[in-house]
Amino acid sequence: MRYALFVSFFPQLVAGPIERSNNLLVQLRNPQKFSYDNIRRGLLLLLYGLFTKMVIADRAGYPGFYIVVATFFFAIQIYCDFYGYSTIARGSALLLGIWLMDNFDAPYFSKSVKEFWRRWHVSLSGWFRDYLYIPLGGNRKGEFRKQCNLLLVFGISGLWHGASLSFLSWGLLNGIYQVASNSMMNIRCMIKKWTCFIPNFSFTEERTGIDKNIASCFSKRLLQTVATFMMITFAWLFFRADGMYNAYEILVNMFRLNNGMILFDGSLYTLGVARNSMNILLLSIAALFIVDYHKYHDKDVVGLLLKQQ
Repeated sequence: MRYALFVSFFPQLVAGPIERSNNLLVQLRNPQKFSYDNIRRGLLLLLYGLFTKMVIADRAGYPGFYIVVATFFFAIQIYCDFYGYSTIARGSALLLGIWLMDNFDAPYFSKSVKEFWRRWHVSLSGWFRDYLYIPLGGNRKGEFRKQCNLLLVFGISGLWHGASLSFLSWGLLNGIYQVASNSMMNIRCMIKKWTCFIPNFSFTEERTGIDKNIASCFSKRLLQTVATFMMITFAWLFFRADGMYNAYEILVNMFRLNNGMILFDGSLYTLGVARNSMNILLLSIAALFIVDYHKYHDKDVVGLLLKQQ
């Protein structure tokens, strides 16, 4: 009976978070006592989940071939769609005294694609890691096998979302991002290793005069975050497309149509979105990024709100 309750637990049935039995069964084993704090936190999570899903996601999915702007909004839409229902699931479960894992950890503030996939749909990424990547050998079979495993796992994750070439391309593209990042890191390590044997040649901070704080300066972090967001957003094109031909049309029109003036001539508001609705959307996205910024820096925004009297 307890296992039946675990597999049929309604808050997580639709698409997650995908809870492991060692977390959820332990909580289902003992009756949960009423907690006023859990009710307050659960209701706040429910409201915030509904806000991201209904106010942002449903407004951001507008039609039209104003591709660059539409692609940005689709990246926001798909995040708020997934994040919204996961937050609603967590809030619903917490009303019953059950804690579910946080499925999205401010992924769009990531500074690399690898970090992005540690923060995006955490339960699903963990499932693929534990039940596919590690059984395939993970990183224990050499560098070449590791990169092949990454490509295979990301390709299968694309097919998991839908059996089409566009979903497969989306998964493989994210895998290529990972492989390219790992290869660049390996090349940098090799260069540093071999330059140690060359007299009067070193990358050390003492010789170059580079301040050790430059590596973590704000401008570099901002550039890494923006570059990662652009790479992930470009990959979402294939996720959004109805097929490979549709993805090709989107890519061609993105660079063919001269529509940069839509940001200034007001025509953006004619894409099926009223001006007031667009203003609400932009303000809501700003609020979302403020919350995610604090979340990225390990601040419990819900906890801060609960402390207010």
